[in-house]
Amino acid sequence: MAELQNNVGFSSGKTRFSLFNRSQTINSNSNLTESFQKPYLEPTLDRSGSGTKFYNSMESVKSAGNSLKGKVKKLCSFFESRKDTSKSYDEASLPSPSKLKPSKSIYSDSGLSSSFSNSSGIRLPGTEDRIVIYFTSLRGIRRTYEDCYSVRTIFRGFGVWVDERDISMDSAYRKELQRVLGEKNVTLPQVFIRGKYMGSADVINNLFEVGELAKILEGFPKRKPGFVCESCGDVRFIPCLNCSGSRKIFDEDEGILKRCLECNENGLIRCPDCGS
Repeated sequence: MAELQNNVGFSSGKTRFSLFNRSQTINSNSNLTESFQKPYLEPTLDRSGSGTKFYNSMESVKSAGNSLKGKVKKLCSFFESRKDTSKSYDEASLPSPSKLKPSKSIYSDSGLSSSFSNSSGIRLPGTEDRIVIYFTSLRGIRRTYEDCYSVRTIFRGFGVWVDERDISMDSAYRKELQRVLGEKNVTLPQVFIRGKYMGSADVINNLFEVGELAKILEGFPKRKPGFVCESCGDVRFIPCLNCSGSRKIFDEDEGILKRCLECNENGLIRCPDCGS
């Protein structure tokens, strides 16, 4: 009995000796073990609700698009009605093509087509049977050289013979041009046709573009295609035949050197084959 009471007393004092209560420890361990032995359950998503929300959002976007489309249609109909109600032009009120006056050509007012009539009265004597171009072959001024090259190319394209007078090869041509035009400072190139003054590069280019130059050049003799002078190579100058380009000759009577009077300042003379 004493042992039983002791056991009861021991069990009744569980609060004091709870740390030594083996049954309680085992039960707690068993509960922990059961918690680890339970299978892990993944959380489930309520896809039905999310699908419903996504469908509802798409329906709202679709309805918004329909409303926007309706507004656009209203705006289009509004502008179309304004366009229809605006004042329309009657085809009968428009002038017929026969009543329309033709616009004047820019070349008719500029006087390019009538430039051949030589209203300025400037003439180059002794050149009534030829085309004369005063130009320079030097490239000192780029714009001047390009204009000279352009005009020479235009006339060579027609295949007509041209009296080309290069002032850079002979200063006498510059003095001649200044005397004819009556000006000290002249621009290049300058063109004379049948002794009549035509003008500079702008006039020749414009006449060529409108087709008037071809009419003016009718009747001039033409050269063979690809013809090149064998004496000067189309340079129009050759070394002086009297002094061989040295510009000096020996006077046997006086025994001194004198200036050659047959060549220019560069010791050149005009080509006898193509420059005369």
